[in-house]
Amino acid sequence: MADTTASAMKAGRFTTLASLKPPPIMRTFAWILSITVAIVLLFIIFVPWVQTSAGTGTVIAFDPRDRQQNITALVPGRLDRWFVTDGAVVKSGDPIAKVVDIDPDFLGRLRAEREQKMAEMAATEAAMATAQRDVTRMQTLYSEGLAARRDFELAQIKVADYAAKLASSRADINKIDTNLRRQSEQVIRAPRDGRILRVSAIDSATIVKQGDVLATFVPENSPRVVELYVDGRDVPLIRPGRSVRLEFEGWPAIQFSGWPSVARGLFDGKVQSVDVNASPNGLFRLLVVPTHLPPDDRAWPSNTSVRLGAKVRGWVMMDTVPVWFELWRILNDFPLQFTRPGASPTVNGEAADKSASSAK
Repeated sequence: MADTTASAMKAGRFTTLASLKPPPIMRTFAWILSITVAIVLLFIIFVPWVQTSAGTGTVIAFDPRDRQQNITALVPGRLDRWFVTDGAVVKSGDPIAKVVDIDPDFLGRLRAEREQKMAEMAATEAAMATAQRDVTRMQTLYSEGLAARRDFELAQIKVADYAAKLASSRADINKIDTNLRRQSEQVIRAPRDGRILRVSAIDSATIVKQGDVLATFVPENSPRVVELYVDGRDVPLIRPGRSVRLEFEGWPAIQFSGWPSVARGLFDGKVQSVDVNASPNGLFRLLVVPTHLPPDDRAWPSNTSVRLGAKVRGWVMMDTVPVWFELWRILNDFPLQFTRPGASPTVNGEAADKSASSAK
C-alpha cells in the first residue's frame, strides 16, 4: 500500500518523466557509454606510459676518416687524365687522376738544377777544406810571430764565407728536393677503400690549383652512428646510456611512443654522448650507437640498406609514469620527468632510486 502511494506521488510530481519511454537502443547506448567512461578512467589511472624525447637526424660514420671527403689536387698544373668515373669502387692506392705541370720539361730542369747545385757544393767543400788548412798554417805562423794577426783573421773570414755558401747551397737543394717530391705526387690516389661519389667536370684543357677539389670520396663498410637532434628543454634529462628507438628512412614501422614493446619495425640504440653546445639549428646533437651488433637479428640494417646520410627519426626512452600524469604534464606544458612530490620516477622502466644507489 505504501509502495503504491509512493508511486502515485512520484507519478503526480514527475508526470513528464513518467510519460517518457526511452527506446531500448538508447538505454543500451547509455550503458555502453558508462562502461567506456569507466574503462577510460581506469586506463588513464593505472596504465603506465613511457615518456620519450623525439628527434630527427641522419646516419653518419663514427670515424671522421670514414665520412665523405674531398679528393684535391696536390700540385698545381693541368689535369692529364681521369682513372675513375662517378660511382667507381676503388681500393686503397688506386689512381684517381693525374695532374701534370704546364711545362713538360719542368722535372728535367729541376733535376739538372739539382746536379748543378751538387757540383757547386762539392767545389765549395773542397775550397773550404783548403781555406781551413790555410787557417791552421796562419795560426802556426802567427803564434811564432812570422805572420800578422790580420792575415790570420782574413783566413778565418774566408772559411766562414765558404761555410755560408755551403749552407746556402744545401738550402737550395732542399728546396729543389721539395719541388721534386711535390711533382712526384702528380698521380692522386685513393686514401682508403671506398667509392667515388662524383667527379668534377674538369677536362685536360683545365688548369687546376693546389687544393682544388677533383672528386668526392666516401669509404665503405665503416661503423655507423646516428646523430639525433633533440629540443634543448629535454637535453638536461638525457644521459649517456639512455635507450633510443630508431626508425630509419625507407623502413616501414609502427611507433607507439608510450609502449615501446608494442612498436614494430624500429631498431634499438643507446646514447653515447651529448653535445655541450647547441648546433646552428638551435637543437642539441646526440650520438646514438647500436645496442645490438651483427649477426644479432635485432642489429641495425646493413650498409647497403641504410646508407650514410639516410634520414632517421628517434625517440629517447625516459621515465615511466601513469597515463593521467603524462596528460596532465602535456596540458601544463611541463618538461619531461616532471615528477610529483614524493614520487620516485623510473628510468627506462627501473626505479630512479635503484639507479642512484647503483651509481654510488
